[in-house]
Amino acid sequence: MNITDHHVHTEFSGDSSTTMEDIINKAAELGLKEVMFTDHVDFDYPNKDIHFEVNYKKYIKVLEKLRDQYKEMGILMGIEVGYQPGLNERINQLLNSYDFDFVICSIHAWNGAELDKGDLFKGRSQEEGYRTYFENLKYTIKNFDNFDVVGHLDFINRYGEFENKTIRYEEYKNILDEILSMIINKGKGIELNTSGLRYKLNSMHPSREILKRYLELGGKIITIGSDAHVLKDLCADFDKAIVELKEIGFKEITTFKNRKSSFIKI
Repeated sequence: MNITDHHVHTEFSGDSSTTMEDIINKAAELGLKEVMFTDHVDFDYPNKDIHFEVNYKKYIKVLEKLRDQYKEMGILMGIEVGYQPGLNERINQLLNSYDFDFVICSIHAWNGAELDKGDLFKGRSQEEGYRTYFENLKYTIKNFDNFDVVGHLDFINRYGEFENKTIRYEEYKNILDEILSMIINKGKGIELNTSGLRYKLNSMHPSREILKRYLELGGKIITIGSDAHVLKDLCADFDKAIVELKEIGFKEITTFKNRKSSFIKI
């Protein structure tokens, strides 16, 4: 299927060097009609060696030039916002300053803790670390509204030095049901992020169990994203994502433009 990848990073993300133009050309090779860039903006990111703020004056100039050059390709401007407490005003000011097509809300850091460094597990057990992440996510959804989908909802299992990183829905049922219900009640959605397979987790984000529960609770809005930082990962494992969604019982996936959702039958 011709599905727009709704989670793609470019040279404007601090952890990617892939150019917008290269992604556009790769998308054309794949037969896509559209690209969606979702570069990182993480205000107050603890690791100052990585710059997770975008120069949007430069960004817009590059984007408009490419739109003029590649008129046959739809080029959409999304964003992946890293939420932390106390950032609402700065995030909203940014989101209200530009014409974003799509907003992913993710957690990459929390009050000085870097998730990818395993900071949530310092002084905590694996179960306590996972639960702390879900508590932080619950706080985020309760206190922040300016987003379209929650990014890689259970990706905390990428991190921590544990032999078995599986997050079993039944072990976190109460808080996960709260999180999913809050997302649904706010009219928001989640993404199916295929990168978990690249992390050798034997599961996408979120897991099949969580996806199933999301549907049972009435969740309808779901995008598919690769979380690509390099060209080869654009639309990676989308075939597996579609199969999984259909097996669970989803009939449609969601796409965004101008912050408005549309649905595609699968």
